[in-house]
Amino acid sequence: MRSLKLAITLAVVTSLSLTTPAVATKQNAPATDMPPVRYVALGDSYTAAPLVPTTSIAGGCFRSDHNYPAVFAAAHPAYSLADVSCSGATTTDFLQPQNTPFGPVPAQLDAVTPETGLVSISIGGNDESVFGTLVTFCPTLRASDPTGAPCRRAMKLPGHRDALKAAVHRTRTRVLRMVRAVKTRAPHARIVVVGYPQIVPTTGTCTDILPLADRDYRYARVINHLLTKALRRAARKTGSTYINIWRASRGHDICSADPWINGSKTDKARAQAYHPFAVEQAAVADLMAAALDTP
Repeated sequence: MRSLKLAITLAVVTSLSLTTPAVATKQNAPATDMPPVRYVALGDSYTAAPLVPTTSIAGGCFRSDHNYPAVFAAAHPAYSLADVSCSGATTTDFLQPQNTPFGPVPAQLDAVTPETGLVSISIGGNDESVFGTLVTFCPTLRASDPTGAPCRRAMKLPGHRDALKAAVHRTRTRVLRMVRAVKTRAPHARIVVVGYPQIVPTTGTCTDILPLADRDYRYARVINHLLTKALRRAARKTGSTYINIWRASRGHDICSADPWINGSKTDKARAQAYHPFAVEQAAVADLMAAALDTP
């Protein structure tokens, strides 16, 4: 996972245009005496959206001003955005400062106050390097067994257990704990939990874009789905609103003709490798608006 974070750092630093972090401005304030609702966005790189134009270094978080929190806030000026999402974030970084290539950034929960009226949360893929294992380590095993499942074999533990599935099971508990912590910090806030999209296709392969061994595609999709189910469970158990991006992204996996997620090669003008394109972020913003019944 450390190598994935380093790759993000190098690609973003050498290609981004520096901007200030995306926030709702006074010019966007609603024409009313009511103050704007404070909206805090929490999450990892699937919220920060590195290299989606235009990206700010943001203290090492590499946050786009066209990620879904920014798109939602720009379209709904009744909300004032505080976006503290950060590439590479884990559930631990909700509770304590996150170390980035440019130094530590504050714990994400620090941004949540009793006055906060809306919080979006998407986290978990980086815990125990689950996502990094799938996209950095597992592709290195393809050459050893191109038509087999060398990644799945490598993840086997004694007693017929699986290392990544066990990690996601532990992450599920931590994600639930984080959502409950947000509810405690902002007891009157509407909480929106955003799942992960479909990255791996249901059938078929595209090894030039996602260089896994053929039978590891099914395994990677299972892990991908388990991560998003962890978020769905946290939403259900806390009475939060769940954004089902898994369902919405059907037909837009990394191998599709209309992908919402970039492949293994970073596109400096569009998205970091294995990260969302702007179209996926816009779709999440639309789903948020619909879920909140916002005009």
